[in-house]
Amino acid sequence: MRAGYGKGVAYAEIDGRGVIYITTPGFFLHALDAETGVPLENWGRPVDLPGFRESGTVDLVEDLIADWGPWTSMDRPYDANQGIPQEIGYITSSSPPIVVNEVVVIGNSAEQGYNQTRVENVPGDILGYDARSGEFLWNFHVIPRPGEFGHDTWENDAWQWTGDVSSWAPMSADPELGLVYIVTNGATIDYYGGFHPGDNLFSTSMIALDVKTGERRWHFQMVHHDIWNYDTPTAPILMDVTVDGRDVKGVFQATKQAFLYALDRETGEPIWPIEERPVPASTVPGEKLALTQPFPTRPAPYDLQGRTEDHLIDYTPELRQQALELARANNLFAPLFNPPTHVGNEQGAGPARVCPGGTGGTNITGPAVADPIAGVVFVTSHSGCGRLSVAPAIGSSLDGDHQTGTRYSDFSRATGGGGRGGRGGRGANAESLDGLSIWKGPVGRITAIDLNTGEHLWVIPNGDAPEAQQDLLQNHPLLRDVHNAPTNPGRGGHAAMVVTPNLLLASGQTADNQWHLFAIDKRTGERVGAIEIPGGTRYGMSSWVHEGEQHVIIQLDDGLAAFAINPIEAGGRAH
Repeated sequence: MRAGYGKGVAYAEIDGRGVIYITTPGFFLHALDAETGVPLENWGRPVDLPGFRESGTVDLVEDLIADWGPWTSMDRPYDANQGIPQEIGYITSSSPPIVVNEVVVIGNSAEQGYNQTRVENVPGDILGYDARSGEFLWNFHVIPRPGEFGHDTWENDAWQWTGDVSSWAPMSADPELGLVYIVTNGATIDYYGGFHPGDNLFSTSMIALDVKTGERRWHFQMVHHDIWNYDTPTAPILMDVTVDGRDVKGVFQATKQAFLYALDRETGEPIWPIEERPVPASTVPGEKLALTQPFPTRPAPYDLQGRTEDHLIDYTPELRQQALELARANNLFAPLFNPPTHVGNEQGAGPARVCPGGTGGTNITGPAVADPIAGVVFVTSHSGCGRLSVAPAIGSSLDGDHQTGTRYSDFSRATGGGGRGGRGGRGANAESLDGLSIWKGPVGRITAIDLNTGEHLWVIPNGDAPEAQQDLLQNHPLLRDVHNAPTNPGRGGHAAMVVTPNLLLASGQTADNQWHLFAIDKRTGERVGAIEIPGGTRYGMSSWVHEGEQHVIIQLDDGLAAFAINPIEAGGRAH
């Protein structure tokens, strides 16, 4: 389910030697000499598989399930060729390990939650290994067992047999504090959790672990009993800020729900108050949602959440009234944390409108970046919605021999016209007046947030809207006498970004659909330069200095692009 490329590696120097650590889709950890690529001698333990060397590897699956009830109850010898039997779970890797204070910390990924139909799976526990020897050090249980903190948030004994709560996004760490920061996704299965009532720690959470022992120092759950696919998609940002004259070691997390959670990375306490606010209840039989969800009071959301009257265009009173009537007629308003409906419900309601949808807000394709000197975070997001409903899992078109588990959930994602989608359902015309969107833009944006104050500094479109769309807005009859209407709402999707001492570099398309790397003034959001790049971007970019010259490496949809930026001339030079 996961490709063996594109997720990165970890690097550390051990006893003066560079070592590369890499996890694979089969969930093995390899330690390689950085100069030769050869697996390390006297590291890890032998794996009984053809082609594996005697040293340099650890079978992560074997350690993950060694004391896990569903596996031990099968009472069979471990087979490295099989790993986890399919009827009880599936585990893989989708981001690199991280090395902190000579400990290699391993995250994981699971079966795609939006395709699951059955209730069993393996918990995505976090594993720690000695970077020098490969010795197994600790295992943190992301689904707490009896006697462990958070066990009471799992009702119906679901902790015994259900799973996920994977840490599929990259991790961050503070070596001075000796902490590694893990962010997680929801439990089995996306969109329905009736079989595991409770808040379900440590799903959709940030967890700070002691890197030497694997013990929890603190945690913060960003979504209780997550049934929205609001899995945490990017690595936490660690940055020191000054708030009301007080120095704060901060950790900041951008999310699909378009909140930036701001916490003290030493204690886990919110930097500004985070309030538990009431949210809608579910109408799906058997589903019991949390009564409240955590809402940060600062910073403000950086993209549209739910759909409310405040989100409607208001260039003139007449336009606002037309937009309001259209939204009401098509039932387009919805709160944040709007729960999925179920097919065949008595009210006859269609799929629930969920904004942001599963693509965010923020997502893996556009990690937030930061200026650690100024204490400013730059977040890319888009105003995406989805429509969600669930249907009986038995007979679902999602089901098949590839599924893990044996027992069917009462409900899983509805497919076809009743399932999840983007702007479908009622059609795009239901959200526009003769091609003029009734919602305020930008549809894709970059937001600069000062984390010393929690204030937004500026918001700009992500790239440029296509020429035809800009022409439509400039010449639209409804906007003929309107002077404050924006004509460039940007594009959906996310930018790849990196920060330099005086610029924000961000990818995006111009009106002619050509991909560019934009140079943006960090203080104002003004675009001050651009160079063409050979295709669309994905996941991020990085900046390096080599022999006094700055280099930028951009991840493309189908490869990498490298540029050298001359410190004297304004342009860039492709290598």
